[in-house]
Amino acid sequence: MHHLKNHLLILCAGMSCLALPNCARIATVSERRPVFRPLKAAVGLPGEIQNHITTALKNGSRDPMASLGSYLTAAESAARELTKNPSDQVLRDDYNFAVARILSIIQKENLDPWSTPLTVPAPGGEFQLARKPDARKEWNPALYEFKPADQFDVGGKFIKTRTVKEGLGAPVVAIGREMNADARKNFSVPRVYYGVTAIARFNGRRCEIGFEDPLGTETVMMSGRTYPLAADFTVPLAVMLASTDTRKMGLARLLNPEKYSDTARIARLQPYDPKKTVVLVVHGLNSSPATWTHMINTLRDNEHIRENFQFWFYSYPSGWPYPHSAAVLRKELDSIEKRFPMQKKMVVIGHSMGGCISRLLITDVGDGLWMKFLGKPPEQVEMSVESKQLFQDALIFNHRPEIGRVIFVSAPLRGADLAAGWMGRLGSRLVKAPFKLARAGTELLRVATLDGDALKRKKMPNSVDTLSPDNRFVLAINNYPLSKTIPYHAIVGDRGKGGNKDRTKPVSSDGLVPYWSSYLPEAKSEVIVPSSHSAHLNSKAIEEVKRILLLHSKGSTAR
Repeated sequence: MHHLKNHLLILCAGMSCLALPNCARIATVSERRPVFRPLKAAVGLPGEIQNHITTALKNGSRDPMASLGSYLTAAESAARELTKNPSDQVLRDDYNFAVARILSIIQKENLDPWSTPLTVPAPGGEFQLARKPDARKEWNPALYEFKPADQFDVGGKFIKTRTVKEGLGAPVVAIGREMNADARKNFSVPRVYYGVTAIARFNGRRCEIGFEDPLGTETVMMSGRTYPLAADFTVPLAVMLASTDTRKMGLARLLNPEKYSDTARIARLQPYDPKKTVVLVVHGLNSSPATWTHMINTLRDNEHIRENFQFWFYSYPSGWPYPHSAAVLRKELDSIEKRFPMQKKMVVIGHSMGGCISRLLITDVGDGLWMKFLGKPPEQVEMSVESKQLFQDALIFNHRPEIGRVIFVSAPLRGADLAAGWMGRLGSRLVKAPFKLARAGTELLRVATLDGDALKRKKMPNSVDTLSPDNRFVLAINNYPLSKTIPYHAIVGDRGKGGNKDRTKPVSSDGLVPYWSSYLPEAKSEVIVPSSHSAHLNSKAIEEVKRILLLHSKGSTAR
């Protein structure tokens, strides 16, 4: 029996790659000693600056305060020389390296210049090291640990490239010292892992360190001059993913959705900016928000996207039937509108089953589905209050007014044969139905208007069941057109094996979802990319998403 169960788990994992399997490390992070390579500057005093850095490196952990003094001296000298030669890249690199090491020593030695100025001995006299005043409570440096990005090597399944921006400042990862108690209230991640850029400004022998948001600004002022702000957009994402409990990410939430129901939520990946359009990404079956890392990391390399968009994600237990997941998402959108009223309509990107969820956000059904399944208005249906509310939330809805565009990626909108086959049936049996959904399903069978085949079902459909082409909900929802007021696009994967675009075998497919299931005749655009089902990781698909976002930022509803 144990062997059989393990075999079924393997089958379920394989079947559920209607999203991404979890076998690979989603992110790997290793820290190393940063390498300093002295280079000759075009002008200025690079030798003196680099000598201070070399001296600091030699002192190392033997005399950290002496090292700190030498780094401050190097940073001050480089900052002074930059006012004369702001385009000198070597001076800028020396300044950035010294500032990064200042943060590294503060972190390693548990120093606290944020609460009280710290006196640091240095070759030219003592420095007073302090924080730059900032009225924003959440930007108090005492709340975070700071780790310079240049001391990390990163990799893993979703970290395919390193996206950096050259400029002034030391990119660092700000890691919250405490869990965020208000995470749900503020729609933020449970613990902060955010990329900021440290700038050390000098006024005589006083050094104030401030932190800039490279997703909030492209430039920084220092000593009356404007510089491009340096950034590392990849390391913060990698550190956050590597620190995540992957047991709660994919397969666990598929097989036991009730246990992880509290993980269903919208969360922001950056501070809310009402001037920027929200891009809400929705993952698929047996997956998690981590699956979007490569796309987000790549898109953030574009300055126009950084200036005009902010990324949020919807996370949910993928064992839920997707109409229920969509109902929970609608409630999250209601709540977030009260906390962060949007000035611009959001863009939603849904991959795989996430595309099915996204489809329900731009469809007007009113009470049509309810009447089809139950035959009479809610007030005339005899059902427990909780179960009735659950079905009302899932079956009675219209398009969401805050959504301005949707991008579907490998979305099985008309189902996938795999979910209806023997592997899908086995996988479905492994998904443990949440108690309230199981009870609601029993009540539905008692009162619903069902045909003969549907009456054979003895349980509430789960996510696998609702991806079957012959599922009653799938058949019914496809009788309702998508809203004509909201533009939408389709990105479809093709393995390169050819095939027919209709249901005639052999069919064109990404290996899991056939073309006919993803096809949208009224889509503003359709792009077929050479990819398996993981089309959202494909470079051509990401380029298409970038094109659509840039189009959206211009206020266009065209192709």
